[in-house]
Amino acid sequence: MKLNMKPMGDYQTNCYIVSINGKDIIIDPGIGATDWVIKNCSNPIAILNTHGHFDHVWSNKELKERLKIPIYVPKDDAFMLQNDPFSQGTPKSIPDFEITGDAEFEIEGIKIKYIFVPGHTPGNSMIIIENCCFSGDFIFENSIGRVDFPYSSPSDMKKSIKKFLNLKFDKKVYPGHGNATTIKKEQSRVGVWLNHI
Repeated sequence: MKLNMKPMGDYQTNCYIVSINGKDIIIDPGIGATDWVIKNCSNPIAILNTHGHFDHVWSNKELKERLKIPIYVPKDDAFMLQNDPFSQGTPKSIPDFEITGDAEFEIEGIKIKYIFVPGHTPGNSMIIIENCCFSGDFIFENSIGRVDFPYSSPSDMKKSIKKFLNLKFDKKVYPGHGNATTIKKEQSRVGVWLNHI
């Protein structure tokens, strides 16, 4: 597996390209991601969103139209792609597949696992591909996602942190912003946030 990453837009939102067996999966194509993605993909097959915030889905529409590939998004965040709830001028995109809760499936032989961790948004999820965990805005290096936005839920975030603490495996974590970390490292740190949400 090959991984390529570039921070996009004013919020420096990490866009990822996962390449396996000559196939490319795009994760969270944010503001201005289109040209970079096209330049670095030889055989794109899907766009995966960890959640629906505009800085993670901005280039969905353009990439879907230009590359003719489907969009996968957590079901509870699908409305954000279509309705621009924060009035940011986000190009509206229609997901082809809405993922409900925890889910495992394959895209052209590549195993994908969504882990449902709401709180930052109603549908916020982590995406597992092989030994990589794409955490979106749920877990960062030594931090967690904000829960003071519209549609955020502090109570859901607490439940999601407890779920994260109970994960029995370790993988490299690639967050929506900032540096990579690991599940085990963040499990040793994240508990402190339960008292600050």
